[in-house]
Amino acid sequence: MGSRLRSIDWDEGKFRFIDQTKLPLELVLVETEDYKVLIDAIKKLKIRGAPAIGIAAGFGIYLGIKNFNGDDKEKLKVVFESVCDEFARTRPTAVNLFWAIDRMRKVFYENLHLEVNNLKDKLLNEALSIQREDIQMCRQIGLNGAKLIPDEAGILTHCNTGWLATGDYGTALGIIYTAFEQGKKIKVYVDETRPLLQGARLTTWELMQRGIETILITDNMSAYLMKLGKIDCVIVGADRVALNGDTANKIGTYNLAISAKYHNIPFYVACPTSSIDFNMKSGDEIPIEERGSDEIVEIMGKRIAPEGVKTFSPAFDVTPNHLITAIITELGIIYPPFEENIQKIKEENKSHD
Repeated sequence: MGSRLRSIDWDEGKFRFIDQTKLPLELVLVETEDYKVLIDAIKKLKIRGAPAIGIAAGFGIYLGIKNFNGDDKEKLKVVFESVCDEFARTRPTAVNLFWAIDRMRKVFYENLHLEVNNLKDKLLNEALSIQREDIQMCRQIGLNGAKLIPDEAGILTHCNTGWLATGDYGTALGIIYTAFEQGKKIKVYVDETRPLLQGARLTTWELMQRGIETILITDNMSAYLMKLGKIDCVIVGADRVALNGDTANKIGTYNLAISAKYHNIPFYVACPTSSIDFNMKSGDEIPIEERGSDEIVEIMGKRIAPEGVKTFSPAFDVTPNHLITAIITELGIIYPPFEENIQKIKEENKSHD
């Protein structure tokens, strides 16, 4: 299904996305030419997943200046920077967002000498390139990671890392899809992923669409499943990876990594190199987004906790590098020592620039 329907796409001058807050009960497609609709969608997790957020920001920045009239470059710069800043304030943890904004900024200023309409075309082409590259990266992540999956495997995954969270195909789920297509006998255990249930609502829906055996569990069942010998590996995505391999991902990932380490189970992180923040030395520097209390005291709009209760709602946690077996990227599999080997990836990226 991922090859026929994408969670985010560009079609004849409009940006189209699946409202992920409605899944799995309802498939709602939204079309817009208004960048503010995309800003709202990212904030409210209608569009979610680090790669998808980056792609949406690229197209959103283009939409933000699409209707600019005239040829006053100074006024255009003010509008452009304002739009970029609005997107930068949506979600602080996912580094793909800032990576995409930086790419759009670079194209904007390198082509500021062009006529305004030509400059707009350059920005649209860059947004399309970000989308195409993400799709290609996910395919390669799937091929690289599938090599690590046994012919018969029980896999535990967390949150949603499939085609809903990316340009298409997925990161951690992309590995699972590739292994399944290669004929490997796979059983996937899906954490519900509180507080917003992305595992229960989104990942199970994706996997079942593909005909993969899917078992939904609550978040507090994973260690017991590992003890029972049902889990051969854990595969998760990433919203930001520091230079030393520390990884920020959906809250609850750290718990899984600790349990996997205790039970001697491989713990893999799957992400494009655009999720590696080469400017951050360790996970201690990664900003962690905090969400509103309603996401904890309510489930799907129904209140489950008493009025007035205090809450703490970080959207992400950071898994330290010593708990990670390997980081799977489109450029290959990164093993410890992470700091040294991520540095090599950084140098390789520079050579491609």
